[in-house]
Amino acid sequence: MAERRTLRRQLRLLPVVPSVLLLLVFLAAPVLWSFHASFTNAALTGRNARNPAWTGVENYVRLFSDAAFPAAVGLTIVFVVASAVVGQNLLGLLIAGLMTRARNPVSAVVGTAVVAAWVLPEIVAAFAAYAYFSRDGTLNQLLGNAGATGADWLYAYPMVAVVLANVWRGTAFSMLVYRAALADVPRDISEAALMDGAAGWQRLVFITLPLIRSSIATNLMLVTLQTLAVFTLIWVMTAGGPSNASTTLPVLAYQEAFKFGDIGYGTAIASVLIVLGLVFGIAYVRLLRGNKV
Repeated sequence: MAERRTLRRQLRLLPVVPSVLLLLVFLAAPVLWSFHASFTNAALTGRNARNPAWTGVENYVRLFSDAAFPAAVGLTIVFVVASAVVGQNLLGLLIAGLMTRARNPVSAVVGTAVVAAWVLPEIVAAFAAYAYFSRDGTLNQLLGNAGATGADWLYAYPMVAVVLANVWRGTAFSMLVYRAALADVPRDISEAALMDGAAGWQRLVFITLPLIRSSIATNLMLVTLQTLAVFTLIWVMTAGGPSNASTTLPVLAYQEAFKFGDIGYGTAIASVLIVLGLVFGIAYVRLLRGNKV
């Protein structure tokens, strides 16, 4: 009997084997190569491109003595917190809440308008955001028509521009997650609270949010990890400038690896980005486990 049970368990694992192999090939292998390359002097061209040598922690010593690195870490955290944790999360929840109360035609129009930015290819959305925030772009033309003077947003406020652009593009995902979560909230509980005299904000804080907290934690984890890897949007809009004022870790890694040809140093920066994503992921997983207790 014990042998049969073991065989059954092994047979149940068979459908998972192809997925595990794909993850090992396309996810684990590049990550391991990145960590390995970060300990070498691999380059994009020249002698080190053909025969990179092992340099140990030299790239990391250089990294933590580079003034651009702590600035990039700080800008990355600001970008993630402002555009993902706060912007996409709260705006997505707000839109989802309004759509549950709106009439079907209004809900359909709003949903289509929000999702349109999400389904655009990232490069198209990036050029659209650039055209909107540029000095002679749509925003300044609208302000000019209203009698106001616009600024050179991408030069004077580059992080504000890229944060708003990322919120515009990514809010749809949070909206869809929260709309599905709100649809599963039992109406009888909210109606009972209403009968007891609970105000709207009280029902939201003490009933709705606790009931969808697992969805909140899951959404926060997904949008955070996605935002950590945003590169195209920032590169098209500002290229990390001016004077590294919008250089996040993905942009800094790209510049070092492909602009200056230092693959080893660039992968060291990418490795730090992976560790940062792992820290966020562990925090959210612990939050999810805490929600299930």
